[in-house]
Amino acid sequence: MKQRPADDYVHVSSVNWQPFPGEFSGGGIRWKLLHVSPEVGTWAAIFDCPKGSSFASHIHIGPGEYFLTKGKMEVRGGQEKGGATASAVGYGYEACNARHDQTHFLEDSEFYMTFLGPLQFIDKEGNTLAVVGWEQAQALWAQQTGQS
Repeated sequence: MKQRPADDYVHVSSVNWQPFPGEFSGGGIRWKLLHVSPEVGTWAAIFDCPKGSSFASHIHIGPGEYFLTKGKMEVRGGQEKGGATASAVGYGYEACNARHDQTHFLEDSEFYMTFLGPLQFIDKEGNTLAVVGWEQAQALWAQQTGQS
């Protein structure tokens, strides 16, 4: 009989912030990896995003859900360009294959996100720079926290 995956609990304030890689973000974004789920290919993290910071261009290969607990961000160019301008406290859903040329933070912001599949980081021409799924997130977190 197969083993049931283990339940998990993380007290967020007991986890130290780590820098989110500069090749995938700008402006000092930090993150905390909270959970990876190999059995379904998901991962969950919370992000601390200073005013003026942004994530690099990417495509959600799998959908994702976010909960903005603090601040304000422009997703897919913001509401004025057909995207969303999210304000705390707010929830958002990113459909499979949603493309973000830039996610920009207008205020100091914090949000939790569950990724239901990998992110594909791309250049201006749409070429793949990296694919980040639960395995890559877990490996980076282990390296940053000395758990590797």
